[in-house]
Amino acid sequence: MRVTILGCYSATPRTFTNPTAQVLEINNQIFLIDCGEGTQVQLRRHKIKFSRIKHIFISHLHGDHFYGLIGLISTFRLLKRDAPLHIYGPKGIKEAIVLQLKLSNSWTDYPLHFHELTSKESEVIHEDEHVSVTTIPLQHRVYCNGFLFKEKEGDRRLILSKVLNYNIDKAYYRSIKKGKDITLDDGTIVKNEELTEEPNPIKSYAFCSDTKYDEAKVPLIKGVTALYHESTFLESHKHLCETTGHSSAVEAATIAKKAEVGTLVLGHYSTRYGDISLFKEEAETVFDKVEVADDGKVFEF
Repeated sequence: MRVTILGCYSATPRTFTNPTAQVLEINNQIFLIDCGEGTQVQLRRHKIKFSRIKHIFISHLHGDHFYGLIGLISTFRLLKRDAPLHIYGPKGIKEAIVLQLKLSNSWTDYPLHFHELTSKESEVIHEDEHVSVTTIPLQHRVYCNGFLFKEKEGDRRLILSKVLNYNIDKAYYRSIKKGKDITLDDGTIVKNEELTEEPNPIKSYAFCSDTKYDEAKVPLIKGVTALYHESTFLESHKHLCETTGHSSAVEAATIAKKAEVGTLVLGHYSTRYGDISLFKEEAETVFDKVEVADDGKVFEF
């Protein structure tokens, strides 16, 4: 599982920082999460193939989280895309994008599917045979969701030495990995537990965009491999959290600790701060497995 941070600063873009966008690679699939201004430039900079992006998840309709979307959609058209594109986001996102396409006479030549979200309860919004995506309701100034990406349990792993010892034909490997016992030519039944090991551990990634401190999401993200949680403010400006609907680094760490996550990744820093290492220092007073996101940084889990 790999996360590429395209942008992780709050509010306005600068020449050296970008608003929120990131790419998650999980189980051989790519998901774009949020799409702040300049996202397509960052995608090119980090050599992420546009054609692999089939699903885009938008947390909320504040500009620093979706103003790059219309540009990306338009570029896909110019590049002669024909594969469908699925966009998941709050109700209103379809209207916002379609109006711009209409006024610029830039209708896409590829299928554009909007999945508008309105529920304030957690719900599965995308699922295939490998990955499920569930919303994480967040508390911000406007309707906002985080997203939980979770692998589905894979096949059991062959113990090749044991399989070869029984001279089992390769045609049976798939059924063995699915948990089946094998009957040899002489009638001997070989139990699956002798031939295989447990599947690889399931990986999961929780993206918690703009939100004030709220323990209601803790059960939804319990034990995730990695949690990205906004941390707009340091403790010196914690008094701004409630009115702006944001969190401090310490509050993000508190959520991570209560949810017993594997790793906490901080982001969405206010641009008033010159040194983001301070966010890590404050968070580590509460939780010890802390990373700081930064534009262009890649995390492997």
